[in-house]
Amino acid sequence: MSDARVFTVPAKDAVEAWQPSDATILVVGVGGAEGSWPAAAALACAAAEPDRASLLIDLAEGRAPRPTLVASAAARSLEERLAAHLPEARVASRGQFCSLALQADQAGIERLPAALPLVRDAVGVLHLPSPLLQTVLKEDAIRATGALLRADLDRDRALTALVVRDLQGRGLRVAVLKHPLPWIPARRALFGALPPGAAGGLPTRLVERLLAEDGGGAASVRPLARRLPISSRRAASAMGLAEVGPSPGGSPRARFRRP
Repeated sequence: MSDARVFTVPAKDAVEAWQPSDATILVVGVGGAEGSWPAAAALACAAAEPDRASLLIDLAEGRAPRPTLVASAAARSLEERLAAHLPEARVASRGQFCSLALQADQAGIERLPAALPLVRDAVGVLHLPSPLLQTVLKEDAIRATGALLRADLDRDRALTALVVRDLQGRGLRVAVLKHPLPWIPARRALFGALPPGAAGGLPTRLVERLLAEDGGGAASVRPLARRLPISSRRAASAMGLAEVGPSPGGSPRARFRRP
């Protein structure tokens, strides 16, 4: 399977390898890019194991998840734990993962620290609307370890570069998916039935970069960051994708703060 649809981004500084149980991956669309929701579901499928379901949390789509006819025992067990601890939450087991829908606002974000610990030695995938990205990054209790960006580089290359650099500066592993998943793999992912390496799914290199222990062999996307026009910086700030502050010369600059 070709990896032509993805750039992978090493963290700015060396980051200690982590087990999948330590991983909380943010998934967000940049600009007007579509397809972040199926991409998040595909990542949740790839992160799931036979005895450990991943958790897909959605703060963007606004629809309550429905249980699928077939779901793993681990996914059903996670659904039961979530329902017991968050009785008002909209939760359902779907194939290999468990899906949780929260409000796309501060109230929804405040419920994340209660949901993520229930995953237990598995991966949490958090699908966000772009205006909430910076708010989530500032939440110490969430501790994101990586981010998957769905971006159309022909249109939003400079904006994507700004977001990548901000996330790198926070120590996150970052991957950029350049094209949405095809229709059939996207539908399979949303049903929790897209295994890792499936045709049309997420490139293996992307999944390894975000979830594997060593993260080796990642390609560089530094050419993305060669030009960062002021208009793109202001757009990123307005969309909540990156922080922009005044530079010593008076013009805007990206502010990259370490965790």
